[in-house]
Amino acid sequence: QVQLVESGGGLVQAGGSLRLSCAASGRSASNTAIAWFRQAPGKEREFVTATNWSGRSTVYSDSVKGRFTISRDNAKSTVYLQMNSLKPEDTAVYFCAAALGSGLARGPAYYNYWGQGTQVTVSS
Repeated sequence: QVQLVESGGGLVQAGGSLRLSCAASGRSASNTAIAWFRQAPGKEREFVTATNWSGRSTVYSDSVKGRFTISRDNAKSTVYLQMNSLKPEDTAVYFCAAALGSGLARGPAYYNYWGQGTQVTVSS
């Protein structure tokens, strides 16, 4: 059992920055893949980024590449999503997800554990 809790969402202006946090518990961090997804109204859940807990590999969607960065704090068992140069189209509920294993994937079905989501709204 892995528990994930997101925080850090809110309302920001276009061009601004926001950092999301995902606190993890009940897992072996050394053998876990972590990902961020987002879902806007009327849209399917969209892959944003993923990394191994070890940090060996990272993957970003084309829509956020160069603007978003995934990182980890091993001591706090927390994963972060630093979002810069935010655009209105980034508005969505952002979810943290985890899978037991070292591999990465873009499909949500790969991930076994999910947080509750945190709303990010970018105003223009």
